[in-house]
Amino acid sequence: MKRSIFFFIAIFLVHSLLQAQTLFYNTIKVEFEKTVYVQQMYKELEPEYYERIKANLPATALSYFDFVGDTTKSIFKPGREVPVSSRSWYSPIADKNVVYSDYKSDRVVAQKPVYEETFLVEDSLAKIKWKITTDIREIAGFECRKAVGILNDSIGVFAFYTDNILISGGPESIHGLPGMILGMGIPRLHTTWFATKVEVSGVNMSNVVPATKGKKVTYKTMMEAINKLANRWGDYGKKLMLNFAI
Repeated sequence: MKRSIFFFIAIFLVHSLLQAQTLFYNTIKVEFEKTVYVQQMYKELEPEYYERIKANLPATALSYFDFVGDTTKSIFKPGREVPVSSRSWYSPIADKNVVYSDYKSDRVVAQKPVYEETFLVEDSLAKIKWKITTDIREIAGFECRKAVGILNDSIGVFAFYTDNILISGGPESIHGLPGMILGMGIPRLHTTWFATKVEVSGVNMSNVVPATKGKKVTYKTMMEAINKLANRWGDYGKKLMLNFAI
């Protein structure tokens, strides 16, 4: 009987020690690697011409973004640059977005250059319907749980979040999970975002402020303007414009 009591006490102490060692963070800097699966994307966009042009397309295209934030606000903006081959026919799209999120007031200010026009979207944070799954994956040293979501009732998203980081944010304007999103993919865009490194100390929040330049619009009026432009290019243009919907 005494052995059983001692055994359960030992189990309790070990569990308590492990719990005490679990660390939680509320201010971070994350570098995200964005991967566009270019050939897959163009195979869908240009099925009739794909075989002719695929030799001039990279299999993937990488770009980097920085996320800096705490539990009240964050900014997501372009990070270090990656050289682009002059021989490639691929031209990055939606790669200059600067997204400021205010989690306390449920507001977003997103600067989105769209060809010759720059929009400054001021609106409420996106509404995303999430369903959390049991799948687990490690990203940048953090154990992350998978969730699947629907943005704007039409765009499917999968995301991996960690509740060790107490920020309900993620790449672009994706948010709303009980922890920080460190990995994300949008199948319709043939694009993923995954954290390559996470800094949890000495994070400078002084530059976490919204952009100010651009034509002030709501999300709805921006998409209406973009869709008018996309209509000139048919289905090809409409599919590309989805990149600005996030």
